[in-house]
Amino acid sequence: MNRETKIPIAVEGWKLIIPLAVLTTLLFVFRWEVSGFILLVITLFIVFFFRDPRREVPSGNGLVVSPADGKVVVIKQVLENDYLHQSVMQISIFLSVFNVHVNRVPVSGKIECVKYNPGKFHIAAVEKASLENEQTAIVIADMNRKILVKQIAGMIARRIACYVQPGDTVQQGERYGLIFFGSRVDIFVPAGSEIKVKLGDRVKGAKDIIAILK
Repeated sequence: MNRETKIPIAVEGWKLIIPLAVLTTLLFVFRWEVSGFILLVITLFIVFFFRDPRREVPSGNGLVVSPADGKVVVIKQVLENDYLHQSVMQISIFLSVFNVHVNRVPVSGKIECVKYNPGKFHIAAVEKASLENEQTAIVIADMNRKILVKQIAGMIARRIACYVQPGDTVQQGERYGLIFFGSRVDIFVPAGSEIKVKLGDRVKGAKDIIAILK
């Protein structure tokens, strides 16, 4: 699964960028400068939002890299009964509209489960968003360990893109999805893992180590 393009823009972004760019050009051609400048600003923001920078993935045994860019808003031990059925450490990352929204695979392994759940659209930074908001969950099996990752839509986001399917083999750091316009990603790792981030830290997907598996 290779979603990398020569120009570092997520594939989904081109469906918006190209028609906006054409319309912006036409507005300037017909000398509707005010409307043209407004649409130009919107187009530039869409380009900025869908940026997809290349990342160097750290190497080492047991490393868990961040699945998303954003701010760490939750670190706690929970009993995860929906997918893992065990006590785990939850790390939640809030993505503002200014963060890169391409999601990355935190560990290499095999996709065991992909499940979409419709739901509400609370502000993604609040705690109940993890349980009640629209989301897509994937379980990655790494030897005898399992990692759960949830893409959670926010108040503005109304679409989640997930590229993987059950049975896929994935490599750490590769792109596996995208959430539109403000969102949250929760990752659940085994309870004995060494957590390498703290509340308020800002992390980058595929680049920053958030935990080490024991």
